[in-house]
Amino acid sequence: MRLTLENIRWVELSEEIRCLLEKPYKMLPLSPGLEADVVKIECTDQSYVLKIWNKDSKPNIRNQYELLSKLYESGIQVSQPYGWGMDVDSNQVLLTSYDGEPIAKLSKTKLEQLAQKLIQVHGYDVKDAGNAAANYIPQYDFVGYFFPSIELHEDMHQILTTLLQRTELRQDHLIHGDYNLGNVLEAGDQYAIIDWTNGQRGDPRYDMAWSIFLMTVYTGERNGKMYSALFKSLTEYTPDDAKIFEAMACLRWILLKRVSNVPMGRGVMQRIKKIIGNNSYLNDELL
Repeated sequence: MRLTLENIRWVELSEEIRCLLEKPYKMLPLSPGLEADVVKIECTDQSYVLKIWNKDSKPNIRNQYELLSKLYESGIQVSQPYGWGMDVDSNQVLLTSYDGEPIAKLSKTKLEQLAQKLIQVHGYDVKDAGNAAANYIPQYDFVGYFFPSIELHEDMHQILTTLLQRTELRQDHLIHGDYNLGNVLEAGDQYAIIDWTNGQRGDPRYDMAWSIFLMTVYTGERNGKMYSALFKSLTEYTPDDAKIFEAMACLRWILLKRVSNVPMGRGVMQRIKKIIGNNSYLNDELL
């Protein structure tokens, strides 16, 4: 059966969208993600995004919907959630606002905006007992979540164990978990952080390190250095933190490369090798 808004079993749906069901609309496929298909819905002068988790990943979309609702209400720049439910094949779906396209061209100003937006996420209050969103921010075992089955890779497991012994891991802030250029949309001078599947209570130093690592590897060393310097100037992210957590980020990428596919491209492996060479916790044999 062809997917339509009408044949979705909505668990929650805003009144605005219920009215939309009475109007003609078009559904246009967007580039799919690793875990879900994505569709743009055009209706008169308004557009929306429908994400369908029809692949292996089965996250808790109710939690994601509730978290997005509270973050949006708090002023953090995320897509506005309109509803969630199940399609005819019992795949979870999430309907949100359409907020533009992934950032295509970087500048110093955009890097500053990106750093500030992630810092704003980390500043969200997860401790307030009266904060309803806090009930929808999960907490996972750090190693089990970000380094699944790393114990099967003894060389990496030993390094990760050493890194964790050299820092006190915190899980007292909201983190995005995969903050990269593909998960920040822009429309004019407005930005929206999307894909909160990995949103959880965690350590902001790891969240920054993973983002810096991806920026460096996929957009170049110059952007990576500038981006890293912004976090160090705006937060308590110290050079010692950077060395430890960016080693963790590199380990995670290598683990993902060993067990599945990771995005590659011109210069990626050269930049990975340089990161390894500049970090005393890592070694070339990991590759």
